[in-house]
Amino acid sequence: MPDFFAKLPRDIVDIPVPSIIYPVGDPIFIHLKGDKATREIRYIAVEPVLSLEEQKKYRVIMDSILEKAADEIVPENEEQLRKLMMSLFNDSIQVEGKFAPTSFLDKLLGEKAVPLNQEEFDKISYFLDRDIIGQGPIEPVVRDPYLEDIHSIGVSGIFIVHKIMGMLTTNLTFGTQENLSRWLHTTGERIGRPVSDARPIIDGTLPDGTRINAIYSTDISRKGSSFTMRKFMEIPASIPQLIKWGSIDGNMASYLWLLLENQMSIFFSGETASGKTTMLNAALPFISSKAKMYSVENTAEVAPPQAAWQQLITREDGPKESQVDTFTLLKVALRSRPNYIIVGEIRGEEGAVAFQAMQTGHAVLATFHASSVRKLLQRLTGEPINIPPTFADNLNCALILQAIYRKGKYLRRCTSVDEIEGYLEEAGGVITRGVFEWDFTNDRHRFRGMNNSFILDKIAVKQGYDDKRMIYDELALRAKILNRMVEENILDYYKVRDIIWGYQAKGLDGIPFEV
Repeated sequence: MPDFFAKLPRDIVDIPVPSIIYPVGDPIFIHLKGDKATREIRYIAVEPVLSLEEQKKYRVIMDSILEKAADEIVPENEEQLRKLMMSLFNDSIQVEGKFAPTSFLDKLLGEKAVPLNQEEFDKISYFLDRDIIGQGPIEPVVRDPYLEDIHSIGVSGIFIVHKIMGMLTTNLTFGTQENLSRWLHTTGERIGRPVSDARPIIDGTLPDGTRINAIYSTDISRKGSSFTMRKFMEIPASIPQLIKWGSIDGNMASYLWLLLENQMSIFFSGETASGKTTMLNAALPFISSKAKMYSVENTAEVAPPQAAWQQLITREDGPKESQVDTFTLLKVALRSRPNYIIVGEIRGEEGAVAFQAMQTGHAVLATFHASSVRKLLQRLTGEPINIPPTFADNLNCALILQAIYRKGKYLRRCTSVDEIEGYLEEAGGVITRGVFEWDFTNDRHRFRGMNNSFILDKIAVKQGYDDKRMIYDELALRAKILNRMVEENILDYYKVRDIIWGYQAKGLDGIPFEV
């Protein structure tokens, strides 16, 4: 028998051959089942099963609902759709005693109301909700809060990236290519980006914030239509949570706090799925509650907690004259005089506008694809971004993040933090200074910038410290505050935000514990 967990602890990754079951919303459970021989772990979704007779009833009821829906007012939101569906469902059935006589099955097409017992009612109502309002065959993985990514290659090749267990194979399937195509059509229409053979690629965001990229074509995707869904965290991870996970440590978090509070420009850089956006969102409470924020993205992923936040999203569909790209939105943001501009991801010419923003006194935060500060600078100064090397010091700092397999565990770590000092002709390039580095052997972060940080010294001068070394005392104090939150298990994003803003407003009197 599998072990039942209402909530998964992170140490389940240490179980050699796990057999764990956990709920993801009634009536669905997930079974993580290990194989002794191969040590492979399978992800098995456990949901109700319709018998052959129940499948026949389900199809008749679905046809009845779709027929009756044609005469109804189009629902404006999901709640209205669910109410309408249940109303039409109840109009199409008659709930009987314990069991409906099997003889009724042959007469269903001629019956006005389909006879159901209570068990059949519960099962069919679940599948109607799943297939009309939910995500059909992949509803279990969409509900699972422990997932990061969902990958589907063809009809049955559905894989997931689990937050604790890493990449796993699932038992889910769309059944037929027709079902998969229908699902992709419905999904595209939901997000206003219809898919077809002529326009085979979807890139957008579902109503719950999940990011989806899909390819609808066997010409392009040889194993069949495919898609990737990147789950959205409704409540972002907090900095103490990232410290507890080991992604950063207290000193690094305190360093970020000082930089963001003092309007420094920072790039969160790394490869795909390295935790860039997670780290960016977690760090945003370090910015003053009174700051004016602008975010510019292709898909909505950042969520600043500040009240004065303007969220701008690109528009890539429609005629060329109606499209709005990141470059255009960045120029709009600059005219609005925000304190901070957040760019979801810098890829091209919008990078030049971001550096113009830094030059005019705006702090710019952005995610970027580069696995080291050297590669980051190469991309910034090369095609298509083309930042002059002499402008590089407008960017103050770069965090490099990586997803790493270490001793059989999937980890996300900030592997280095580098400061940008500026272009030095004698050195033939841009000078950087490493202030933090990650020790792979011991899984520890080392602070190399103690009394030797170019940016902290600059902040010390800006703050009017008589002795620059006082800024390092402030860094140590804030690190203690963050580490105390970890010790007190204060991990909720908004509770952490309130404590940080309390300290900014009242100092030590503004925090709910002693340091």
